[in-house]
Amino acid sequence: MDTARAVTEEFDVVARPTRTATWNLVRDGSTVASAYAVCRPDRRWFVSVDGWLEQDHEPLVNAMIDDLAHDLYTRIDGSDPEGLQVWSRFGFEPHRREVEFLFSPDPARTGLVAPPIPAGLVLLSVEDVDEGALRTLDDELRRDLPGSDGWINDPTEFHDLTFDEALYDPATYLVAVDDEHRRFAGLVRIWANQERSRLGLVAVTRTYRRLGLARALLGAALGPLHARGIEHVMAEADGTDTASLGLLRSIGAEQSGSSLVLRRRRG
Repeated sequence: MDTARAVTEEFDVVARPTRTATWNLVRDGSTVASAYAVCRPDRRWFVSVDGWLEQDHEPLVNAMIDDLAHDLYTRIDGSDPEGLQVWSRFGFEPHRREVEFLFSPDPARTGLVAPPIPAGLVLLSVEDVDEGALRTLDDELRRDLPGSDGWINDPTEFHDLTFDEALYDPATYLVAVDDEHRRFAGLVRIWANQERSRLGLVAVTRTYRRLGLARALLGAALGPLHARGIEHVMAEADGTDTASLGLLRSIGAEQSGSSLVLRRRRG
């Protein structure tokens, strides 16, 4: 356990906690629509509008554009041509597509019946790993994920999200460790409950790819879900991430939808 807690050295970084902003459209003394913006740890501002009338979007979106002065992103359903048309009026263009999947955790259906762990590696629950080293690993893995490069977790925010009582499950949040070389090899994170279980991340560091580690991590995390009688798990993958798409399809995951990330460049 002590080795696992010293696997990754920490270096000075500038972390930016998530920032939020809200704009309200007031008419006749009442708020009739609102807009929201969230700045993620990768410095990307994601915006949205909550309003019934299409004409209410224009003043709110223009206010966000004027106030934020950054590239802006929004996410819409992948089969929503009307939404695409509305956001396109303000200069938003398709940037990334994410494919949504649904699959069973049953090993008889996934084929993940005790997949072997690559030699020299062990799987540990995050309960047995230093939190600071885990956060650094999360930063490292996100650099190679489409749409999240530049991600730097804030320590307090990372702790609150990781150990959220409604989502955290130490049996489905596992880390692969190379004990001999004192370094991490990958992780799997599943937010698990009966109503909605979701694969948040399964990723392997560059040194340990193409060894079957992702399948071993996923098989180990899905086992407890199947034992509890959970029937479905959700997942998303970038439409250009061939490795993630291939892994999900190899375990029988079926596409259930898609989402489209739009971007408006600053200026």
